[in-house]
Amino acid sequence: MNRNGTSKQGNAGTAVAPGWRQSPAVRWMLMALFVLLFYFSLAPHVIPETYDITEGAVSEKDIKAPFQIRDEKATRLAEEEAAGRIVDMYSNVSLGNESLVEQILFRIEQLNMDDQVTKENKIQIYRDEIPGRYVQHIDSFIQSNRKTGTYSESLLEEMARVAKAQQYTIPEETFYKMPQLTPEQLQEMRSVARDIVRKLTSEQLREAETARMQVAELVNASTLSSRTEREIVQELARFSIMPNRFLDEEATEEAKVQAKQNTPPVVYNEGDVIVKRGETITADMYKLLSDSNLLQDKRHYWPQAGLLILSLMSIIVIYAYLHHSGGLGGAKPKYGNSQLLMLWLIFFINIITMQIIAFTQTDTAPYAGYLAPAALGTMLITLLLDLHLAIISSFLFSIMGSVILNTQPNQLFDFKFGFFVIVVSLAAVFSIHRASQRSTILKAGIMVSLFGSASVMAVLLLTEQLERMPFIYSVAFAFASGLLTAVLVIGLMPFFEVTFGILSALKLVELSNPNHPLLRKLLTETPGTYHHSVMVGNLSEAAAESIGADGLLCRVGSFYHDIGKTKRPNYFIENQTNIENPHDTIDPKLSKSIIVAHARDGVEMLKAHNIPKPIRDIAEQHHGTTSLKYFYHKALKQAEEQGIEPAFTEDDFRYPGPKAQSKEAAVVGIADCVEAAVRSLRNPTVEQVEAMIQKIIKSRLDDNQYNECDLTLKELDKVAQSLKESVIGIFHSRIEYPDDAKTKERTN
Repeated sequence: MNRNGTSKQGNAGTAVAPGWRQSPAVRWMLMALFVLLFYFSLAPHVIPETYDITEGAVSEKDIKAPFQIRDEKATRLAEEEAAGRIVDMYSNVSLGNESLVEQILFRIEQLNMDDQVTKENKIQIYRDEIPGRYVQHIDSFIQSNRKTGTYSESLLEEMARVAKAQQYTIPEETFYKMPQLTPEQLQEMRSVARDIVRKLTSEQLREAETARMQVAELVNASTLSSRTEREIVQELARFSIMPNRFLDEEATEEAKVQAKQNTPPVVYNEGDVIVKRGETITADMYKLLSDSNLLQDKRHYWPQAGLLILSLMSIIVIYAYLHHSGGLGGAKPKYGNSQLLMLWLIFFINIITMQIIAFTQTDTAPYAGYLAPAALGTMLITLLLDLHLAIISSFLFSIMGSVILNTQPNQLFDFKFGFFVIVVSLAAVFSIHRASQRSTILKAGIMVSLFGSASVMAVLLLTEQLERMPFIYSVAFAFASGLLTAVLVIGLMPFFEVTFGILSALKLVELSNPNHPLLRKLLTETPGTYHHSVMVGNLSEAAAESIGADGLLCRVGSFYHDIGKTKRPNYFIENQTNIENPHDTIDPKLSKSIIVAHARDGVEMLKAHNIPKPIRDIAEQHHGTTSLKYFYHKALKQAEEQGIEPAFTEDDFRYPGPKAQSKEAAVVGIADCVEAAVRSLRNPTVEQVEAMIQKIIKSRLDDNQYNECDLTLKELDKVAQSLKESVIGIFHSRIEYPDDAKTKERTN
């Protein structure tokens, strides 16, 4: 036995058949229950609900999105609407209108200065050449910008098309007036024409005609005095004015693409109603539900298979640890089905508490999940079962917490909650594993609060989630989680102790309180036995711990092992103060009956006070089936004196047993004999103590008293060494050391 192992075995109820606790069939049933617990507790969070509906039918209930679902068709329509709202994009491009009018006037000046060309030829040249300069100017501009890549090809083509389409036609009579112009006139005209063209093309022009209509007014307001000059400048200015604002198809398309990209997708968030109760299932709705795998006839079984594998892996981890630690094997396994059932119940309670907290979470308050008492399970496992099993369970609770408390759409696990659960669970394990008082649970709860708050704070800082109120709420809820865990553990511990007959360290410490009614009775009615029991407790605790047994159980068991002596206290030598020994005047067989009855009486008294079975077992088994040799030999002597043949054997003077079934019962039995034997010695030496301990152990070993417990010879040697050291320490002033004995001999 050990404190976190079989010492916690007890009666889980008298109505169940005794063999169920070690039945392999029951064990496998419990393993299957673990798988079902893991599967069905996680299924609502990872497997969406499916619906048996048909297109055109009326929905009998609200169909809600189990996770975020994107409506592709509605999203495409929204994108097209956004793109449709984009107006055509235009680019402003100056085509160099001023340079065109200057080139024309410069050409007129050159040609007019040439006397070799007749007036008729000049008119013909102007008629043929000037209109073509418009197209040449546009083509030259396009070619130049195509090389530099300043504008897109589509925009350049649009420029050429629009500008050429809006070319102005110079009246025929204008060409006849051009040969008359002198260089002075042309110089004056060049300045005026350039200014007019610059002014009118400085504004955005999609239609050149708009600006051309203003040319006459500006020319009339100019400094030109000659009518011919004004007419020619007016026509050339109109000819040189081109549109400078062009439709940019590429920019328009890019803006539409950008608008589509910026359009948020149409989604149903987790919990949103897709189809309302009483609503007709349209073709679009049916397709959406089908694409989201929410229809039974379209159901995919991969998530179920994945969850089943995860559940099996979880129970394999538990089974592997239990098997590796020897908890499920051997004649007396450390973990019976009672412990497995209790472990399942702890997992169930811990998962249920996380599920309850998960219901309080919302999209705006996901931090409510930190209130979950996630360390509840590991605390209970540490206190009632085993520390290492609690550590293994912590990782399983972490996985479950990251799924159950997950608020991230389209994510299977939420790292924040998984990290929080593992931190608080491990903090609970290492804070509570040496608990000896109920107040230790509260202290452990405070440690869980501190570590939980620190873990939440660390994650929020790392992810830069620093909004003031959510940050404060998250840390505060994590702190409250530890306190809530401590309260629940304190409340649940009595339930497990009573239901499963658990003898936890906390329960043992409570039972060792001298104010317990039985211990008060022992102290007041049999002070000698009380002192003997306390001494046996000191000896047995150290001896048990030396072989890895439960020292605390041995100490407390020793306090109660002779409680049956309170029924007839005067018949036991340690309580016979200033009185005659009653056994001197009664029959040895009666003396034997009185002595052996104290074990049976003790068990009955312990049962009446609901003392756990492991302590009752120590009271019943600490003498085993040993012989009361003193009374046996006294009976033989009386028979010899009476001259009659004894009608009894030595077996008639034995305790009824049973023999020690555990290491703890065996150790208490040895310590009981050793303490009584040492007390009977007046001036014991170290050699006498060591020989006496070896004699007691050998006598019991030869009497087959340890055949039914798993004590080894090596462990018996350790017990003997521990008892020797403890006896020397307790009775130090009475025991003579070898050197002291030799000194006395020389003195004598």
